[in-house]
Amino acid sequence: MFKRMKEDVETIFENDPAARSVLEVVLTYSGLHATWAHRVAHWFFKRRFYFIARTISQISRFFTGIEIHPGAKIGRRFFIDHGMGVVIGETCEIGDNVTLYQGVTLGGTGKEKGKRHPTLKDNVLVATGAKVLGSITIGENSKIGAGSVVLKEVPPNATVVGIPGKIVIKDGVRLEKKLDHQNIPDPVEERCQAFEKQIATLQQEIESLQKERETQ
Repeated sequence: MFKRMKEDVETIFENDPAARSVLEVVLTYSGLHATWAHRVAHWFFKRRFYFIARTISQISRFFTGIEIHPGAKIGRRFFIDHGMGVVIGETCEIGDNVTLYQGVTLGGTGKEKGKRHPTLKDNVLVATGAKVLGSITIGENSKIGAGSVVLKEVPPNATVVGIPGKIVIKDGVRLEKKLDHQNIPDPVEERCQAFEKQIATLQQEIESLQKERETQ
């Protein structure tokens, strides 16, 4: 147990340049606290002490702002950076060396039973505010861009951005010319622009018909 705790602290130093001392990390890093609390809750969950497991989970959520269902399976060297608002569902499976940032949701898409949350393989990074929804798999070494909404499988060694998530880099090869996280596609805005063009076209046709009637 103490070896795992030491490994968790070392993982923070490897990933966060702001970490200055072991005491600071142990006392002030909410992501570390949430991870440790989850291990205890998961131990009770596996032994079917569901109420105790959920109670520990909710207490951890209250103090850290991070909600991890006690049924979730999490690997080693898991790192949550600025974790406020992170949500991890019951049937999530997270591999080793995975990093999540603030506001990430690993959730379901409805009231389906069974495996309904994502699986994140080793070395996956999910950036701020991204949502990964449904029983899908994010392959090894993949990255999910900030604010993205991922609803489909992601192959290994890929980078995904946008709403819905779209693969822009695969095996180091850029599939699009630009990777601009600040200009994520907005399908609602695109649809509104299409409607505006159609309305303008109809107005021109109406004006043309009115002029024809006036000249008759």
